[in-house]
Amino acid sequence: MFIITRIYSDENGESHFEDFTIPLTNQGDIGFLSEEQTVGGIIFREVAPSYNYDFHNAPQRQYIILLDGGVEIETSLGVKRKFQTGEVLLVEDINGKGHKTKNLENRTRKSIFIPL
Repeated sequence: MFIITRIYSDENGESHFEDFTIPLTNQGDIGFLSEEQTVGGIIFREVAPSYNYDFHNAPQRQYIILLDGGVEIETSLGVKRKFQTGEVLLVEDINGKGHKTKNLENRTRKSIFIPL
């Protein structure tokens, strides 16, 4: 199974974390695969080493894949979690109070956005 962290807003506009899994099935020599998911495209992103973005909403429902360098994300309730290279997030807090994001390392960070 593949673990993904979801960031979403509740009915009061507060943002939260929720971990969920995507099941994988054994496909023999090619490894374990999930079911195909329909997506809307791909966006490549690079941010400066000083990246520290105050409260904001996700611009759309999207997966974020951290390619190099980690981030700390803080919910509107003050809960903080750190995510490292290779982790996948599903951001869905397109409304509400949003979340904060900052680089964990003082270096340029690259990621991929995959809109849903």
